[in-house]
Amino acid sequence: MRIGAHVRSDSPLDEATSLDVDLVQLFVTDPQKWNKPVVDESLAAVRDSSVDVVVHSSYVINVASLNNRIRIPSRKALAQQATVAAELGALGMVVHGGHVRDGEDPAEGVANWRKLFERQAETGGFEVPIWIENTAGGDRAMARRFDAIARLWDAVGEFGAGFCLDTCHAWAGGEELVDVIERVKAITGRVDLVHLNNSRDEFDSARDRHANLASGSIDPEILAAVAAESGAPIILETPGEGIADDVAYLRGR
Repeated sequence: MRIGAHVRSDSPLDEATSLDVDLVQLFVTDPQKWNKPVVDESLAAVRDSSVDVVVHSSYVINVASLNNRIRIPSRKALAQQATVAAELGALGMVVHGGHVRDGEDPAEGVANWRKLFERQAETGGFEVPIWIENTAGGDRAMARRFDAIARLWDAVGEFGAGFCLDTCHAWAGGEELVDVIERVKAITGRVDLVHLNNSRDEFDSARDRHANLASGSIDPEILAAVAAESGAPIILETPGEGIADDVAYLRGR
């Protein structure tokens, strides 16, 4: 099992070294803004180290949106961040499934995902693998419930889209975790990355609030089993004050 963590500091390599993890996940720009990403000194240090990297795309990105002012800059930002991810030698880039608004047809959001891959294929495709992440809330989300993920995969699976399973999101989104890897692979054929997070909230709450492995509403034994069954690298996005204990817990298993 390869265990990593989402790093939050301005010195991601120092944080990775302190946690003694195998890989790190990071943003390449402010996740709440449309800023163009650049490889600064701190990112270059990670690139030049032996630590593997996963890039998480900005939260503002929503390629499913029917709003041109969101969808068009989302496509541009995703391509820019994929280019920087490639410069870092990233294993892949995680992108939230996104959503459409109340009153809009989710099928149109799925179509926008397909158009994203079709357009990018015309110029050679993305420079790193794109891993779509399931999300916790919203009845018009592209990747909350697994029936919606199945519809999305019918549209984008042929382009080699990867899948990132977030355990907190699945739990909060109303999906049981006991057989979650088997169920996801039946839909996507793959799990490329696992965000192993406990949840501060109850099952099917639709709330995305992460907890450390031993302190949330999900049995940590179930989380450990999901990690083992996935066969994929693990990224912890748990609260920073307990993340070292989370790494130790998984290593102890």
